[in-house]
Amino acid sequence: MPDRADSDAPVGGLHGNDVPVVQDRIFDGLADKFASSLYASARGHIRLAVLTPLLEQALPADGSAALDVGGGLGQMSAWLAARGHRVTLAEPSAEMLARARETLAQTPSAMPVQALQAPLQALGELAPGPWPLVVCHAVLEWLADPAAGLRQLATLLAPQGRLSLMVFNRDALRFSNVVKGNLDKALEDRLSGTGQRQRLTPISPLTHADIVRWCQACGLEIERVAGVRIFHDYLREREPSEADLAKLIALERRYCETEPHWRLGRYLHYLIRPAVPAGSEPPRDPHLQGESR
Repeated sequence: MPDRADSDAPVGGLHGNDVPVVQDRIFDGLADKFASSLYASARGHIRLAVLTPLLEQALPADGSAALDVGGGLGQMSAWLAARGHRVTLAEPSAEMLARARETLAQTPSAMPVQALQAPLQALGELAPGPWPLVVCHAVLEWLADPAAGLRQLATLLAPQGRLSLMVFNRDALRFSNVVKGNLDKALEDRLSGTGQRQRLTPISPLTHADIVRWCQACGLEIERVAGVRIFHDYLREREPSEADLAKLIALERRYCETEPHWRLGRYLHYLIRPAVPAGSEPPRDPHLQGESR
């Protein structure tokens, strides 16, 4: 099986576990499960707690327009609107979009959020920008062709824009399967989901090498990378006490950008910008670029 960092898997082609994937996963019928299994749990609290300082340090604070791609239940759109951004939320699932509208209606903000029912592939026509800020969290791993999804995101960015990208980490999924005792599954690298029934294992879990290669191919530069949920998913107690959750969040924040810990985050978060002309590039951390595993 070829290394997925060395080639872009075509639509309908084979993904990491040799399961043919012919279409994107859309979450109609899964909004309640999504809300309860992620956002209402410790996992959701940790995710937002780690992302908040990363984004507040890095993203423009000038009330610029923002496109929330695959905005799901609206949590990130609400977060952005509360900080003064003029947000357009794009989501292909009618059910998720309806729930997002409910979330946004309950969130105080001087900036109304525009809701758009559309997949990522349609945004070049429906919301072309160019956007100074694009947020795309936990979307690429649900696409049949995630490399094409990143190329589409690159076309939406303004020349000085920023992309906040978060993807499901294939390497962490492998590690988690070993911890659970799924040794044959890990040895055979049968990690990705099939997009069937109520299961929420992504159809296209990605590696850091995938993102590095694809960014280089479409003229994007990675400024920062962090792991999200580095420790939580390996705990025996998945719903810790309030006191332990606070300690866990402190640990997650402390080590989210530290080698080697960030590499095993259940999600990998990237701050990405369009490449600048040769000779005028700012200094970069060496572990962010040109890496191949």
